[in-house]
Amino acid sequence: MDTDQTPTSTPTGTPTSDSPRGFNGCAIAVVILTGLVVLGAWALAEFEKGFDGYGQLEQSGPSGSVADPLGPGATARYEDGLKVTVSRPRAESDGSYSLTVTYDNDTDEELRPGGESLDSAVSESGLAPLVVRAGESLDDCVSEYSVTWSNRREAAAALMPPLGTEKKRTVPVRVKPSRKGIPVTVEVDPPTADFRETAHFQFTLD
Repeated sequence: MDTDQTPTSTPTGTPTSDSPRGFNGCAIAVVILTGLVVLGAWALAEFEKGFDGYGQLEQSGPSGSVADPLGPGATARYEDGLKVTVSRPRAESDGSYSLTVTYDNDTDEELRPGGESLDSAVSESGLAPLVVRAGESLDDCVSEYSVTWSNRREAAAALMPPLGTEKKRTVPVRVKPSRKGIPVTVEVDPPTADFRETAHFQFTLD
């Protein structure tokens, strides 16, 4: 007696021996693609830095520009690794205020924060590497109040020696306002052979 037998079919969806190999291949491709995207983004960022110079400010909060100054205690960070921090002012018994400007050279070369000449470093024209003046950062000039920088030459002299890589230098600054409550702006413009942005800090001498 003949008996019809229906061939047993393989259930659909059952993984074959090639499935793990195919999955592993896809995972490796995704990892490689992700790595290429990250590498491409890094290369593009480095190209942009090299194109516009490494003296740009690179901030996550206020930019440090004249229209968006940093506050006391903040740090200006440059793309080449230089960092400059202006401390909060501290009131002294004689009516003056003391603060510090700290340069942290995390670049790959020696820097001269004060430039080449002491005379240019103490210039009162607003073109010196370090300027402390009365008024807000956007003010061209003010006449109703003023601030006297009593240790200007000492601060400039402290900036003159070269600053090596991975080295820090803290410059003391002492100022006396014509009255309390006035705004003061600190401008930091470290000299360089190429372009470097000026970092602006603004605070009030309470």
